Amino acid sequence: MSDILTHADHLECLTCGHEWELPAEEEPAFEERVVKDAYGNVLADGDVVAMIKDLKLKGSSDVLKVGTKSSLIRLVDGDHEIACKMNGIAIGLKAMFVKKVTG
Repeated sequence: MSDILTHADHLECLTCGHEWELPAEEEPAFEERVVKDAYGNVLADGDVVAMIKDLKLKGSSDVLKVGTKSSLIRLVDGDHEIACKMNGIAIGLKAMFVKKVTG
């Protein structure tokens, strides 16, 4: 039918007066989050990363020095995208402070 009247909250057939709800909007397809290091390389679970600048660890006197390599990383949701161990310390890192180590 082409005789359909659209209201703000429902639709109505002009021929018979039948009313029905607007069709539900489709949810956007789930997109996998892409995490990139400071140089634009895509990171994945199991990669190894290295620090590109010295970072002082809050709550301690330890410093992660430039070039410090991680164990295998795990990508997580949240502000700090990377979970890994560096120098035996479990840590959460932002991807902008690391580079992917190849080979």
